[in-house]
Amino acid sequence: MSMTFKQPKKTCDDPNCPFHGTLAVRGRVLEGVVHTAKMDKTVIVDREFTQFSSKFVRYERRHGHIPSHNPPCIDVKEGDRVKIAECRPLSKTVSFVVVEKVGEER
Repeated sequence: MSMTFKQPKKTCDDPNCPFHGTLAVRGRVLEGVVHTAKMDKTVIVDREFTQFSSKFVRYERRHGHIPSHNPPCIDVKEGDRVKIAECRPLSKTVSFVVVEKVGEER
């Protein structure tokens, strides 16, 4: 793993874990809040950002939902603030993996 993140305390045997498996991490590193954690090893991360509107000459708030792989050693829940990193496509929609739990939102 080329980027430096906090090592999780637990271990796992997931092959798609960047710490204990063979998954390489590259590209963008984003931060957001876990919106949904109902799927098996997958979470939806909600990310808010600002976009400049040239018509009104001001910024508007936008958000995006990013499906991310949730390794068993990190195991985040809904409402947790997390860092996600880009990886190879793991499924049709999942191209990010949770690499660090930053804190709790609620």
